Amino acid sequence: MAAPESATARLARLLTMVPWLVNRQGIDLQQAARELGVSPEQIEADLLLLFVCGTPGHLPDDLIEAEWEDGHVYLRNADTIARPLRLDRDEALALIVGLRTLLDVPGLGERAAVERALAKLTEATGETAGDTGRVRVALDDDASDTVLPVVRQALEQDRRLHLRYLVAARDEATERDVDPMRVLNIDGHWYLEGWCHRAQDQRLFRLDRVERVALLDEPGTPPADARPRELDGGVFQPSREDLLVRLRLAPGASWVAEYYPVERVEETDDGASVVDLRVADPAWAVSLVWRLGGQATVLEPAEIAERVRAGAAEARAAYASESA
Repeated sequence: MAAPESATARLARLLTMVPWLVNRQGIDLQQAARELGVSPEQIEADLLLLFVCGTPGHLPDDLIEAEWEDGHVYLRNADTIARPLRLDRDEALALIVGLRTLLDVPGLGERAAVERALAKLTEATGETAGDTGRVRVALDDDASDTVLPVVRQALEQDRRLHLRYLVAARDEATERDVDPMRVLNIDGHWYLEGWCHRAQDQRLFRLDRVERVALLDEPGTPPADARPRELDGGVFQPSREDLLVRLRLAPGASWVAEYYPVERVEETDDGASVVDLRVADPAWAVSLVWRLGGQATVLEPAEIAERVRAGAAEARAAYASESA
């Protein structure tokens, strides 16, 4: 069975498909499917989705109109999407800065495409593009000077890495052999995604938690079915290695169970809920409970509950001394 299509991949196809169909009114459905590289059933599913898409307002005249009952596809009221993208000066400069920053990312797979897009934007903006030279985007953390160059070399040479990696949930350093797949920078932190031979699965390693890294002479070749993970739902994806935390949430904090991946939710008679969630970093769990103000109580484990109490006591003491 084929893997389900991600929302990002489908959105990219729809944004390509709409102007393509608008400029080919009446195209045969089967032909459209062949040229777009999808099944006729997928084309019909996409057209059904387009029925509820359009510009803000959500009135009938704001939505895209699609017809294909006779085997030929017609799209109307989609001119806004079909028009070429127009960027103002600030948008163009921001995109140039972003593309230049992207070129610094090690292991970038589509470097040639990024370079072509950057060249076209720079040519189109002319002298204005010179303003981007005064803007610098820092993609640095403590790992950039030591670990990152070795990881970059492993990616370029297709070689395996040996990591001594700190698992924050257990405050334990582990030894792992990893076949690197890609490097990402998310929220200012570098991550390595690769095939971990210890876990026999894909893992995402935050590079500032790598205590030691060594380049091995063995080839770093992940299994053929290993694919980069979709990170639309965030970097953190719980694993059995992470710390299990049980929280009691008041009704006003029930959104936690919807916003974060949880393993179990149990409703209580008083309208509260008890949730189990796994965390890679215990400090994050402590911070979450503090942010929730008195609407969350740590039931397990005891060490997290104690850290929450100790931190709250320190904060009260500091506040009292300032008020005196």
